[in-house]
Amino acid sequence: MSVPLAYLGIILIWSTTPLAIQWSTQGIGFALAVLARMAIGVVVASLVIALWRIRIPLHARARRAYLVGGLALFGAMVLTYWGARYVHSGLISVLFGLSPLAAAILGAIFVGERSLTPMKLLGMLLGAAGLATIFIHGDSLGHASALLGLAAILAAVAIYSGGLVWLKQIGDDSPPLATTLGTLSVSLPFFGLVWWLGDGQLPAVVPPRAGAAIAYLGIFGSVIGFAMYYYVIKHLETSKVALITLITPVIALFLGHWFNGETIGLRLWIGTALILLGLSAHQWEMLSGFRRRA
Repeated sequence: MSVPLAYLGIILIWSTTPLAIQWSTQGIGFALAVLARMAIGVVVASLVIALWRIRIPLHARARRAYLVGGLALFGAMVLTYWGARYVHSGLISVLFGLSPLAAAILGAIFVGERSLTPMKLLGMLLGAAGLATIFIHGDSLGHASALLGLAAILAAVAIYSGGLVWLKQIGDDSPPLATTLGTLSVSLPFFGLVWWLGDGQLPAVVPPRAGAAIAYLGIFGSVIGFAMYYYVIKHLETSKVALITLITPVIALFLGHWFNGETIGLRLWIGTALILLGLSAHQWEMLSGFRRRA
């Protein structure tokens, strides 16, 4: 696979995922939408692993990674799908762009990582300022209940980032697709339980756009995008991979505006700019290191 093509594929998938999440819940409910996505992901990942004859490790470290990854995926996705009903799709991408900052904070608190340099601390302050700007901008959110959606998305970011830190500590070296299948398999029963405890009903008709969005997320968002991401990490410097988190939120904002009629107010732009500046500052050492090597 071409590395530039995989890089572009990640940007496109991550930029369109928030909009697809919103579309997938229209007419069928968030619980069934996320359950169907993960079920498709398990089937697709199983087929790919069988075709490529990829081994699935079951040693203790791998099992811990599957468990932690699955629980983190469940918590993050349930909250994201619930919150997506009230939050603009572009804003979801912006908030998930905070995950590197959240992971650094959690790593310092729970793992004792000593990587909070002055530039990274500045990045966290800028990210917090951008988040505060977005929170006080009620007009761009649409209605008061969007604050609950924002809180749910931020909790999802925290869970997702915490899962990354925990997985890093586990240090499992299983093949990425095996980790994907293990993670999806662990999370799937929990998604099924949420759906069953909710209404447990199947819709008489699935709207075509919702069905297409679910299929897209199950195939590309849950499997192909993950495989591309690990492929790019293996072949590119971390500094280049980090740029993805600076590109996708802006594209997602425009996609939400063009295809979903989402209003982008001035304060939302300001808050987004502050968050992206914070991410740039947080990753300054990596980016400057890349320029020195170039």
